[in-house]
Amino acid sequence: MKVAILAGGYGSRLAEETEIRPKPMVEIGGLPILLHIMHHYASFGHTEFVIALGYRGEFIKRYMAEFCSLSGNVTVDLGDGTVRNDGPARDWKIELVETGLETMTAGRLGRLRKHLEDEPFFLTWGDGVSDVNLDELRAFHDDHGRLATVTAVRPPARYGHLEIVNNQVCSFTEKPQLAEGWINGAFFVLDPEVFDYLSGSDDEMLEQGPLEHLAADGQLMAYQHDGFWQCMDTLREKKLLEDLWESGNAPWMRRAPEVVR
Repeated sequence: MKVAILAGGYGSRLAEETEIRPKPMVEIGGLPILLHIMHHYASFGHTEFVIALGYRGEFIKRYMAEFCSLSGNVTVDLGDGTVRNDGPARDWKIELVETGLETMTAGRLGRLRKHLEDEPFFLTWGDGVSDVNLDELRAFHDDHGRLATVTAVRPPARYGHLEIVNNQVCSFTEKPQLAEGWINGAFFVLDPEVFDYLSGSDDEMLEQGPLEHLAADGQLMAYQHDGFWQCMDTLREKKLLEDLWESGNAPWMRRAPEVVR
């Protein structure tokens, strides 16, 4: 399955880091959080990525284009002009798609349609990590037969609230969560028919119209994940992830810790 990652937002709540680079390129342990996310998917065998670019997208393009040389030793032979690097090989295919500077989440997804519409796909944001079992998430989606699955998590209260009955999302409201409950963790599995729920407007938020309509139609199911999940919206959250990484026990990399160390 392909993995779509939305990586085009301004990241204004992390302005101290994002004035010069997009939030997905903010580093945890010396590596962009985007790469941490990609390694998690790759550890489950999902190595085809479609990344929606926007704010400072050239930063991500340059990093991916130079990944091997940036990640290992480089030998330059000035005699014949050859350059050889021994950076880590990755059997990955990465499509970097310009989706507009001001485009909202549903608009960005819509602009990825021609890259994704042939089969079900994963979707996530480029600023959050988790130890969610992607094999189990995919199997859950395949078993229930609905169009969309959202991973529901229990982090600090302030994200989109999910009301869940028998694993079905009955309502999806983008309001501050005032009590303990399940919220949108943004690790989705989506069938191509989900594109029919998009208006086609660049101004549309996925979390509002499309997901609300999918829930109302009984087509949005919740995979309830009790494990680790953390986004990186603030410097405090960045430090939290840095501390976990430095401890040598980052939950999102337990499956393949040698990959990025």
